[in-house]
Amino acid sequence: MLKKMVLNINNVDRMITFDPEDTLANTLRKLGLTGTKVGCEAGQCGICSVILNGKVIRSCVKKMDKVPENSLVTTIEGVGTPGHLHPLQLSWMVHGGAQCGICTPGFIVSAKGLLDTNPDPTREEVRDWFQKHRNACRCTGYKPQVDSVMDAARVLRGEISMDDLAFKLPEGQTLYNTKSPKPTALAKVTGLCDYGADINMKLPDGVLHLGLAHARISHANLLSVDTSEAEKMPGVYRVLTARDIEGTNRVNGLTFSPTNKSDGLERALLADTKICQYGDVLAIVAADTEAHARAAADAVKAEYEPLYAYMNGLEAVAEDAVEIHPGTPNLYCEMPCIKGGETGGIMEKAAHVVEGGFYVQRQPHLVLEPDVGLAYPDADGGFVVQCKHQFLQAVPLMVADAVGIEPDRIRMILNPAGGSFGSKMSPITEALLLAAVKATGKPVCLHMDYAQQSFFSGKRSTGFFNCRLAADEKGYLQAMEYDFLFDHGAYHDGTSDPLIEKGFRWCGAGLYIPNIRGVGRICASNHAWGTAFRAFGSPQSYMASESLADMLAEKIGMDPLEFRYINTYRPGTTMTSGCEMDVHPFPTLIDMMRPKYKAALERARKEDTPEKRRGVGISLGMYDCSFAAHDTAEIDVELNSDGSITHYSGWHDMGQGADAGAMALAHKAFEPLGLKPENIRLVMNDTAITPFTGAAAGSRSHYMAGKATIDGANKLMDAMRKPDGTYRTYQEMVDENIPVKYRGNASTVGYSEACDYNTMQGDPNPTHTYGVFMSEVEVDAATGKTKVLKMTLTADFGVIGNKLAVDGQVYGGLAQGVGLALSEDFVDPSRDVTLKAQGFPYIKDVPDDIEVEYLETPRPSGPFGSAGCAELSLTSPHVSIVNAIYNATGVRIFELPATPDKVLDGIKALERGEKLPVHEWYYLGSEMNEKLEELRSNPVVGPAH
Repeated sequence: MLKKMVLNINNVDRMITFDPEDTLANTLRKLGLTGTKVGCEAGQCGICSVILNGKVIRSCVKKMDKVPENSLVTTIEGVGTPGHLHPLQLSWMVHGGAQCGICTPGFIVSAKGLLDTNPDPTREEVRDWFQKHRNACRCTGYKPQVDSVMDAARVLRGEISMDDLAFKLPEGQTLYNTKSPKPTALAKVTGLCDYGADINMKLPDGVLHLGLAHARISHANLLSVDTSEAEKMPGVYRVLTARDIEGTNRVNGLTFSPTNKSDGLERALLADTKICQYGDVLAIVAADTEAHARAAADAVKAEYEPLYAYMNGLEAVAEDAVEIHPGTPNLYCEMPCIKGGETGGIMEKAAHVVEGGFYVQRQPHLVLEPDVGLAYPDADGGFVVQCKHQFLQAVPLMVADAVGIEPDRIRMILNPAGGSFGSKMSPITEALLLAAVKATGKPVCLHMDYAQQSFFSGKRSTGFFNCRLAADEKGYLQAMEYDFLFDHGAYHDGTSDPLIEKGFRWCGAGLYIPNIRGVGRICASNHAWGTAFRAFGSPQSYMASESLADMLAEKIGMDPLEFRYINTYRPGTTMTSGCEMDVHPFPTLIDMMRPKYKAALERARKEDTPEKRRGVGISLGMYDCSFAAHDTAEIDVELNSDGSITHYSGWHDMGQGADAGAMALAHKAFEPLGLKPENIRLVMNDTAITPFTGAAAGSRSHYMAGKATIDGANKLMDAMRKPDGTYRTYQEMVDENIPVKYRGNASTVGYSEACDYNTMQGDPNPTHTYGVFMSEVEVDAATGKTKVLKMTLTADFGVIGNKLAVDGQVYGGLAQGVGLALSEDFVDPSRDVTLKAQGFPYIKDVPDDIEVEYLETPRPSGPFGSAGCAELSLTSPHVSIVNAIYNATGVRIFELPATPDKVLDGIKALERGEKLPVHEWYYLGSEMNEKLEELRSNPVVGPAH
């Protein structure tokens, strides 16, 4: 039954007809006000915030029958427009408050509600407001939002003008190394940026909406799928099961390593014989509306033979475990690390040895935009997919055979994306879209709800590390031994091979260890599949080595910062993979941190009480800046008839600022032409018209795209240059038959080499990023709850291309480090399907006091001396928090997250006079050295990764 009423929306009375059971958010969006985004649909993220009768509310949980007649409603569209910005919107732009931007409209509307009632708030009052209204952000670490509110309030109070607040490029300076707002910021702060769900809402009539029927069991033989009831449901056009897939129905997981015992083809797109994880797709329903599609999907029935579910890698590698994928052992890849001399004798004779077993949990990405996309046939007999993905060119390679479409008939286009952090390296949603569009011959679109987003998406793989570290009597490191296992979940997903390689590279990274022996292993389980996640592979590794660094410093009697200072990389030393770095910033970064560290220790000493224990923790982190050895990227540049330049790239933007990076690089590369920023046009991420720039992963994009941009710009300017040194116009180029479009290329070939699979020694990455992390914590001795009071980072990313974007990446990564350390986990796929259930860190969980100081050591091979930036800030901040907890309480956390119960158990044990145990994982029945000898006796013969 429909109703009608009048609402005053953005100062205009509007008569609307609505379903009383619908939400205010959906009703507003149907009116075209799609600046009101919808994410969690549970009132936990605040991206749907609007002002209703003077109060900020979350409109996704406000039913229309609870909205009074003649109510006053303000949405982001009523706050300001592109031609008449509200101070909040301008401030959000200049402070980098919008990264992916999906949360930005809700934040700005919420902030307006605050300033309407409190024109002069303190920073803590701003934070309290956003906490109260559950305004969540996964990208920024919240500091830019608070900065934005504080400056907008100053404008509204008349203390500064909009012109004072606005970014201004100094005359004669390029955008490079400035804090210029990203080109897409204006659309994001005004709510005019259309994300996937917005695009789906605005599609023409006749588009089929997809609903997915999921298995609600983690491991079973699939006996039958019954779609008969679903096919009778209203609006249903067709129901697809595995028998309707015209291809192999097997997604290609892209295994490369000759040591990998799997072919990577174990994943069925639509379940046919087995269920290997909760949420496997049984059927796709295509219907006339999203509601009809979801209702019919719920009516699909399946019959199973339940099997024991191995929800933990330790169980999956037990001797009596059955193969999850018949024919492939659950423990499907093992590799050795051999650096320097034998470690056994060194460990026996070393003056100081420490050891332990460490666990890093299955961290969820917790993006605020559920997975969405659309697909449609094109005029040439191919298929177009518009989606959120970090590696568009890889999608056809991984899914074409599965759906029975030739790779060159698949065109991939990137929609504006509401965050990813690695989750969208997986092409499963795209494969489902392609299967549906091929089977129906009609345009299709898919919008997952947040529960589906939670249980169906990949997660950070769990890591179990046994590690031992030895030093001489003076504190200099001599040797490391380790044995690690990554639980990669149900499927390969194209990331199992590189993950194990990252484990070798980052365990002990930052510390010069001349002799290393280790075994790395990776296994399947029935939990959520492992996929890429920011700082991929390093948080698990650093949890072991940076915890042991503190333990060893204590045993020696050294300060943990000074222990790292004497052992860190300097010219002549080599990293864990045996190579020497191109630059050595760690000693200087530690010098920069030292006075901050001493001040933090003094603060902790003064403010520590028996009830509120204060502590300080340190950790080192580093990460690479390319896709291993032999990375490549391409950029096209074109001179236009009006003298402007078009920059074509496949630089994927998940919110990290690909647009800002591309603009800054192009403006700098074409500096001799004297172009203004508005004379540079960006065309991005459409495989039909943009070249191969590669994945947004491995902190590679700025480094690789930058080098390709410089090459392309030089080629074009060389062609434009006249004998007298001036430049030809577009017309002169045409008149002289000189091409106006050129391709820039970048490659790491010639200055990188792949690791040897028999030793994991090599030099696969031409440059790295470096950081020293410090966390200051307060632990409630009565509850065990840890609060991070301040985070400090001294970091080196080379010459910074866009300081605003880099600041945002750092703040966001540190905030995710807080979540990794203290709260985030994905344990039960049937239960942990909301932000709160998965431990999402809100603004009061993250410190406002974040101090970052940069050292900009120019990279010899980098574009304008730059490296990358996205990964470093999540490499090891969690370990600095864990080390700070120990400094405060004497409780060493070996298993993340450091929840209050774990900390409190340790505090109580110490109070009872008990000695806390040092953990160790026993999971394979063979010692590390025995397994190492087995691997060494069977050397790998084959191409390097």
